[in-house]
Amino acid sequence: QVQLVESGGGLVQPGGSLRLSCAASGSIFSINAMGWYRQAPGQERELVARFTSAITTRYADSVKGRFTISRDYAKNTVYLQMNSLKPDDTAVYYCNKDPPLIISGGMPYWGKGTLVTVSS
Repeated sequence: QVQLVESGGGLVQPGGSLRLSCAASGSIFSINAMGWYRQAPGQERELVARFTSAITTRYADSVKGRFTISRDYAKNTVYLQMNSLKPDDTAVYYCNKDPPLIISGGMPYWGKGTLVTVSS
């Protein structure tokens, strides 16, 4: 069974940094299709960073220049380095493919996510 386990979230002050980790297991997938999503209060879930190939990446305008996606192939782990964090970055962060993984029943799969709170 597919598992996507996000970790690394927490409370951080504006301007601070945080690194999120996503451990993937239980299915065959291309780590080069992985990305990070977030859902802020009252907003739709949005894709903020993803790999578009083995060597290229794409970022939402809201995080461009501040966030960096990376991976460790041996550990089946995807990371999101977040710098210069702003209160608007507060959200639950999820890792997934783009488009999201589909499991039995035809429903997209989402892990529990990890909460990032940026506040003074």
